[in-house]
Amino acid sequence: MQIEIKVHTERRRIKSPFKIAFATITHIDCVYVEATFGEIIGRGEATGVFYRDETAESIIAQIENIRDALDQNSPRENLLKLLPWGGARNALDCALWDLECRRAGMTIWRDLDLAPKLLRTAATVGLDEPDAMATRAKALSAFSLLKVKLDGDQPIARLEAVRDARPDAELIVDANQAWSARQLFMITPGLVKLGVRMIEQPLPAGDDHELADIDRPIPVYADESFFTSEDISKVVGRYDGVNIKLDKTGGLTEALSVCRKARQEGLGVMVGNMMGTSLAAAPGFVVGQYCDWVDLDGPLFHVEDFAPPMRFQDGFIFPPDQALWG
Repeated sequence: MQIEIKVHTERRRIKSPFKIAFATITHIDCVYVEATFGEIIGRGEATGVFYRDETAESIIAQIENIRDALDQNSPRENLLKLLPWGGARNALDCALWDLECRRAGMTIWRDLDLAPKLLRTAATVGLDEPDAMATRAKALSAFSLLKVKLDGDQPIARLEAVRDARPDAELIVDANQAWSARQLFMITPGLVKLGVRMIEQPLPAGDDHELADIDRPIPVYADESFFTSEDISKVVGRYDGVNIKLDKTGGLTEALSVCRKARQEGLGVMVGNMMGTSLAAAPGFVVGQYCDWVDLDGPLFHVEDFAPPMRFQDGFIFPPDQALWG
């Protein structure tokens, strides 16, 4: 008996348009992989890295191209050789993790010898006019940590509106590459005054070197500049931490390796998401056990989530139901 791979895609609506510095998102195209062994099924999900031109079609094509080359004896290890970083490897890798656990009759926590803890997750305030962002921040009153999307236009005014609406919240900001080194330098005192705890990807990925010469009183984390453990050497000295997303690393296997190597280099670690459903958030929750910052609110954007969904309460996310994943 062999492991069989099935793949399909679903377009999922989100509750309202979500804007970041370089895109407005109205729906999510999710790619689903089922790895089956007899009647046992392991599942994984990917949305891909859209700003690196990944699409549902390109992800499926990659999977189809390596289907026959998958090593039945050590399929997860084989994936690292067959596929580069990205959504295809992520969906396959997470499906194979799920399948391994189900075949062995144990949870992912027993496999990793880890006792899961609840994770405080950020909730995201999308880019909008200041008043609208303040309204959104108030609506997220259950969350003590807010991630605020900004661009180069009125960043302080927008952030002030959020801070006025939520004086109780911890704030992290994500510029999605929208600032220049000069703008970062100029607005950092304002960010400090407003109590910002972390800045995510302020500069374009190609301008990373400029961070080495900028005083960073607020830790700066790499996102669009960072994908796998091979990028760690490019980050050290320029960033204070990295944002791990499974679609970037190409799965849980590489994500766990990134956690270890980042810590060895003294870097902070964050787990993020590409707005996938609970099936995508579940393996992200595993990575979150090792992280300083957690941003796994993707399922909350969906009109209809994957069932059984991840549970959110009082700003925390709970371990996945084993019927979902792991």
